[in-house]
Amino acid sequence: MTQLVLQELPAMEAVPAAAWNALIGDDHPFLRHEFLHALEASGSVSAATGWVPRHLTLWQGEALVGVMPHYHKHHSFGEYVFDWNWADAWERTGGRYYPKGLTAIPYTPAPGPRLALAEGIDPLAARERLATAWEGEAAGLSSWHLLFAEDAEVAAWQAVRPGLVARHGVQFQWRDAGYGDFDGFLAAMTSKRRKAIRRERRIVADQGLTLHRLAGEAIDAAALAHFFRCYEITYLERGRHGYLNLDFFHRLRATMPESLLLVQARLDGKPVAVALCLQGSRTLYGRYWGSEVMADCLHFEACYYQGIEHCLERGLDVFDPGTQGEHKLARGFAPRLLTSLHHIADPRLGDAVARFCEGERAQVRAYCAAAEQGLPFRT
Repeated sequence: MTQLVLQELPAMEAVPAAAWNALIGDDHPFLRHEFLHALEASGSVSAATGWVPRHLTLWQGEALVGVMPHYHKHHSFGEYVFDWNWADAWERTGGRYYPKGLTAIPYTPAPGPRLALAEGIDPLAARERLATAWEGEAAGLSSWHLLFAEDAEVAAWQAVRPGLVARHGVQFQWRDAGYGDFDGFLAAMTSKRRKAIRRERRIVADQGLTLHRLAGEAIDAAALAHFFRCYEITYLERGRHGYLNLDFFHRLRATMPESLLLVQARLDGKPVAVALCLQGSRTLYGRYWGSEVMADCLHFEACYYQGIEHCLERGLDVFDPGTQGEHKLARGFAPRLLTSLHHIADPRLGDAVARFCEGERAQVRAYCAAAEQGLPFRT
């Protein structure tokens, strides 16, 4: 069999979109060439923003047989698995934490595959070859971090490198249990929660707000411009601009419109709030939200209930609304335990990180188990 050759690519444009996408499943829009290229072409991901692309690719002759998004990071912004304390502790002792290696989707805490291989490629051999990109002195990196990978991929990496440190986190996801429609979803809940959700939806309607779902080509330039204004408001409320710029969203609209779902709230026919989702063949991913008005329960309606309705109407199995939010429990989103993996080059820091993560894992598992008890479904 032809030897696997590892190539690090400095930009997504270095590989044809068709060759990259041929290895990607149809349920993972964030791993598509168009999404990753839009991040770079818009300047949202670049050396200037602290994300240096070093995408890892595997080749057999002229054939692309493996792809893994990879970056050299000069900070820890936009990752959602926080290691600032590790960096601070190491640099206080005279160490150098940045640059570090990162396999993740920038600014996107959505679980999914991180390595895609062609049929017939030995996963063990592929991972052994890829590890040379972030192990050893030649790599020049303090560490390597694999974020929001799927459970099977985490296990596969642990089999190849047993010394990788595992760290747990929790997100909340909705899954279709054969509800049929939104009323069927509510019927599976306790009476108290069913009434509460219906009340929240009435509150939105009573404020004169109407909800509209725009998909694909129905999202015109005006709708996108309004979305971006709302997106920026969300960040400006925290005293800064968003990670992503308008050019990035225009590129998504131009190159992968079939993956976009815009939930628009209107008052007197005028859009005043919006949530932008991406969708695959089985999963809806809630990503970006913003509002020009203060309206009771509108966030729940636009970011949760509209997404659930869309999934039920389109036959999507999973709705991943994004990070954080215990309030999602009461609205039918179940906790999901996630695992990130971390390779720390220096054993002194590595031992400290391993001890920290061991204690944290126990706490997160206990939290996840307790959260399960908070779900509102009838037993």
